[in-house]
Amino acid sequence: MIKIKMKLFFLKTFFLIYFCLFSLSYATDISINKDLIVIGKDNAPVKIKVFSSLTCPHCASFHINVVPKIKEKYIENGNVQLIFIDFPLDQFAFNASKLLYCTDKKKQIFLLDNLYENQNNWTAGSNADQINSNLKNIVKDLGISSEQFDACINNEEISDKILNGRIEGHKKYSINSTPTIIINEKKLEDDASFKNIQKKIEKII
Repeated sequence: MIKIKMKLFFLKTFFLIYFCLFSLSYATDISINKDLIVIGKDNAPVKIKVFSSLTCPHCASFHINVVPKIKEKYIENGNVQLIFIDFPLDQFAFNASKLLYCTDKKKQIFLLDNLYENQNNWTAGSNADQINSNLKNIVKDLGISSEQFDACINNEEISDKILNGRIEGHKKYSINSTPTIIINEKKLEDDASFKNIQKKIEKII
């Protein structure tokens, strides 16, 4: 009788430990998207790379005011493909960039739009804890829990991908400010306005 009770005790303990470990694993499980955010057809004659930082006000202005015009006039007809590349200028932008890679691929552009449209709100804070809390509120609607958020911003694979992209962008295009626009591998030296970008596009198509 004692042996049976001992076996039951160990069996219950085993399942309790297993359940706790399984729950923890499930709570922090994240799916990583390794691809960059791209809008437009792969065979578009004009490919525009946008190097930007999510805390940069000029980048937010570009994304809100210029990107929709490019989409309407050139992406929808297959002439342009937009490629968004993270170039974080501070730790807060770095953390926000990581979240894009932990979001379902179909929701990435929605999150990118959200981060720029609400930039003043989520960047409002005097320390990292406050800003991370703001970011958690944004991504929770996309199904990212607090535990998954922490796992994401501490993920070395994602961090390395973003930092390597930043280093490569700096070396290849001499990027030192954001937004920086690359049109068919040529750096736009003028202001990143729709008018200036349109001139470059029209010369190609």
